[in-house]
Amino acid sequence: MFLVGFQLLPHLKAVRNYFKLERQYGSSLKRSIEKIYVNSELLKFKGDWLHFGFATLTIDRELVAQAIGAKMAVSLRGYDINVYPLKHPSCYKLLWKQVNKVHSISHFLLQKAWLLGLSKHVPYQIITPAVDLSSLPSTKNHNSKGIIKIVTIARLHWIKGIDYLIEVANCLRNAKVNFEWLVIGSGLNAETERYIYLLKERELETQVILKGACSHSETLNCLAAADMYVQTSLNEGFCNAVLEAQALGISSLAFKVGGLPENIRDKETGWLIEPYDVEAMAKIIIDISEFSFKEKEAFTKRVIKRVQNDFNLEQQKQAFDEFYMK
Repeated sequence: MFLVGFQLLPHLKAVRNYFKLERQYGSSLKRSIEKIYVNSELLKFKGDWLHFGFATLTIDRELVAQAIGAKMAVSLRGYDINVYPLKHPSCYKLLWKQVNKVHSISHFLLQKAWLLGLSKHVPYQIITPAVDLSSLPSTKNHNSKGIIKIVTIARLHWIKGIDYLIEVANCLRNAKVNFEWLVIGSGLNAETERYIYLLKERELETQVILKGACSHSETLNCLAAADMYVQTSLNEGFCNAVLEAQALGISSLAFKVGGLPENIRDKETGWLIEPYDVEAMAKIIIDISEFSFKEKEAFTKRVIKRVQNDFNLEQQKQAFDEFYMK
């Protein structure tokens, strides 16, 4: 603590401003000193903008930008808006008062932030995720053994709809479909145990494989070997994994929830299924598996072209340049 205090000596003006602001907004003396310690690196920052990549990162840091004389920007993402406020009502009350500009990855999340108290007068910009097209692996020969290879990338959490995934798999098994479904992602021990139990009860443990967490490159290689990508989430802010699947030309299916309709163009670059119709999702999986080579080729070209045109890194970079300049 003494070392941190010594390092803050050249930044006493920012520290003094921050202390006064914290006291003004109701922090106790002890809590104000704790926040100075926690935010010591940010209080040294010299710049025009302080941008938090997640709204949850601003908690206990809402006043830092004002103290150092910078503008504050914040990005809205799925967990920030869909999940965290459920357990922490009014968690962004101070943030909404302090933020100068908002970046959202989808219109859906922005509209939900308005419902959570964000003023519609705060400037905003929608900048979607993008794909590094140069890092994508080559797609592999699919369905060589007559097995439909399905991939889902999701942490083992209730909001990712793993229960529905298992029910879709059960429908496919009952329809005597030969498939292998790889689920990439980890979760808490209790949730992992629950899904292992459900798969065992439905005798699906050899067809639905919980692979656990993988590196990004390993995940992309698994994705490149898939015939289909399926997202059974109850909600998504946008979903990078769905976008990467489309970038590889893979047929993507998801429930029509959250920001996913901004990601997938229904029946053009993928399929959106009414929530949470597992039988309809299973039927579409079967229908896609019966596409002719010509139909698959036309779909692949169309979906890859859209990602290349609308979700490339250069386009994203230009959008962020405009975000800070306007």
